[in-house]
Amino acid sequence: MAAVTVTNNGISLLPTFSLGKPAGFFEMTLSKNKFSFEPQIRYALSGKPWSYIFWVRYKLLNNDKFIINMGAHPALVFREIAVSTNGVVRNYMAGQRYIAGDFAPNYRVTKNTTVGIYYLTSAGMDKGTVGRTHFLTFNSNIGNVKLPGKLLLRFIPQIYYLKMDRNDGYYLTTNTILSRKGFPVTLSAVTNHTFTSEIPNSKPFNWNVSLTWMVNKKYVLADPE
Repeated sequence: MAAVTVTNNGISLLPTFSLGKPAGFFEMTLSKNKFSFEPQIRYALSGKPWSYIFWVRYKLLNNDKFIINMGAHPALVFREIAVSTNGVVRNYMAGQRYIAGDFAPNYRVTKNTTVGIYYLTSAGMDKGTVGRTHFLTFNSNIGNVKLPGKLLLRFIPQIYYLKMDRNDGYYLTTNTILSRKGFPVTLSAVTNHTFTSEIPNSKPFNWNVSLTWMVNKKYVLADPE
């Protein structure tokens, strides 16, 4: 499966942070048995890279009641730096390396509703990066709410705690997704509210609106010949 998203404001995997400008995402899932490879490539619409994330995931459990996934990734997060050469200052995009792992147990309350926990920890590999990050959420996923005209609504609220080195904060995020049965484009909106935070650059409120085109084809990693 693959997806292309265009948004007015790129919001990070950690919803506290955003690009602050229009962005485009490309995501793909390549799967075999319980393993999957899920690259996520994100750019500002101006053409500047934002982040490259290369997830490897494993489905630990998936039955009628419990869904447990775990994964890890290396990532590059880009930022603009000014470099002076012979008195001339030029701006360059520099990639900062991170490694991360996550764990996501969920309980299926009904066919279309789950509740769960998501935990991610990451470590910066380069000078100037955040040394250690802890991201813990309590979330729910309510899907297939039927609306008139074959429209479907999906609602994903989460309360989360974020700690970055010595600073931390508490937040609420909601993701609302509107789709139409049989139509490949979805409309979504994300809001992020800060309850209390010591983390620099945490906005009291942040939001975006996105259009996503889904390519509903299954990509499976073949066995080598």
